[in-house]
Amino acid sequence: MWQSAPPFGELLAGCRRSAVHLEMRDHYDDPDEAPRVAAWKAGHLPNPDDRESWWRPWLDLVSETVTRGVVIRRARIVSEPVSEYTRYLYDGTLTNIAAGEQIRWLSRRNASDIALPGNDFWLFDDRLVRFGHFSGEGAYLGDDVTDEPDVAKLCASAFETVWERATPHNRYKI
Repeated sequence: MWQSAPPFGELLAGCRRSAVHLEMRDHYDDPDEAPRVAAWKAGHLPNPDDRESWWRPWLDLVSETVTRGVVIRRARIVSEPVSEYTRYLYDGTLTNIAAGEQIRWLSRRNASDIALPGNDFWLFDDRLVRFGHFSGEGAYLGDDVTDEPDVAKLCASAFETVWERATPHNRYKI
């Protein structure tokens, strides 16, 4: 059954074992993120020793979820050479890892033979899928959720295949 997605925090709060996220775009245009991107372009990088300067609500939510025993994994399929936005994500990934996410990177060239859904997604406890929809320029257009078993199975299979091939963040070089 397809339906409008509840707030993301509710989805993570209801998660008991695992939450996986597959990102497949080379650019996202998030107005809330624009100041951080501008600061990065000006040379600012998160200081691992100054958590206060970069800790924000998303990282709190991740940390709280991981503390409850939920494993959160994120895989990013990226074009290489990477886009400027991907370099920004790469440089900021230390904050996600500090919050408890596990993150891997896969070159788009190495994903050509993987059956992938048409949109980025989160999969909660291998049963509930939240698809994110974006414009061609990367603007967020909304999302929907489904608990259809065949859709969850496709997403789980796609994610696990990507995860197996992908390089852990600490070994991925851009």
